Amino acid sequence: MPRRFVTQTYNKIISRDVIHVAETDILLETGTNELEILEFIISGNSYGINVAKITELMQIQEIQEMPLAHPFVEGVFQPRNEVYTIVDLAGYLGMGVSDNPDKDILIITNFNMMNIAFHVHAVESIFRISWQDIEKPDSIIYGGQEGVVTGIAKVNDRIISILDFEKITFDISPNTGINLAEVKAYTGVDREDIPIIVAEDSALLRAMLMEALHISGYSNLLIVNNGEEAWDYISNLKEEYPDDILSKISCLITDIEMPKMDGHRLTKLVKSDPILRDIPVIIFSSLIDENMQKKGLEVGANAQLSKPEIGNLVQLVDTMVGKA
Repeated sequence: MPRRFVTQTYNKIISRDVIHVAETDILLETGTNELEILEFIISGNSYGINVAKITELMQIQEIQEMPLAHPFVEGVFQPRNEVYTIVDLAGYLGMGVSDNPDKDILIITNFNMMNIAFHVHAVESIFRISWQDIEKPDSIIYGGQEGVVTGIAKVNDRIISILDFEKITFDISPNTGINLAEVKAYTGVDREDIPIIVAEDSALLRAMLMEALHISGYSNLLIVNNGEEAWDYISNLKEEYPDDILSKISCLITDIEMPKMDGHRLTKLVKSDPILRDIPVIIFSSLIDENMQKKGLEVGANAQLSKPEIGNLVQLVDTMVGKA
């Protein structure tokens, strides 16, 4: 198979050591509703990715092309002991090719227990921002309910579109997403009156979570777009039912990355409130690793799962609400 070569780690903006510093030092206190975003460029347009997803940035490495691969999969490479699939992000987005391909960059990521390298044309900088300053995209402009942009940030007079990398990988390889076959069908255990709140910004994952929970017999669901919407709803219930909150919210399932309010901040607010703190909270996120597990424990999460583990999620809900 033909292969391309360039073997140089890209250190201008960020290196593996810098990534580690970002992961450990950006949020001295977990739950502050902040994140760091890496701005990258494709065909002159600015896009963003959460630094928490990134392990390294590199220039184009030795690439082994794969037969019968998806059109947007360029191939695989192995810089050290890990094999990474390379995704042509410009191709996926329908953008033009790079003006200077020898200087293109691979954003090396790890999420949903996968190693994926996203091929981009350049990287600009890393900046810290509050989730409160990230706006939900307009569905008309960014592709309706199935749009690939999950948030819009304005930084230094530039508009940066934050991409849904879970959706991108699912579109290219559906077997990398949630496998509904892992969910056991409703078996007669009465679950339909158990009230559950789900906070998830991805339209694709909201639909999958709803279907998975319905298959399992959980039909009393409130599914919202972000942590702020979930918190507003929970706060209103607290005012109306301060002595009976668990009959109104039996379980909260939340993503971490969401515009306006992330899952760690939402969890911290719930668990620090004397009326709400007994509500079971499950963090269900593509970012779950050892570091994120620690952050989730700091804010009081009852359980944490990576998004492919949909079967385990239903089992956890059963345990949390006494239906196991």
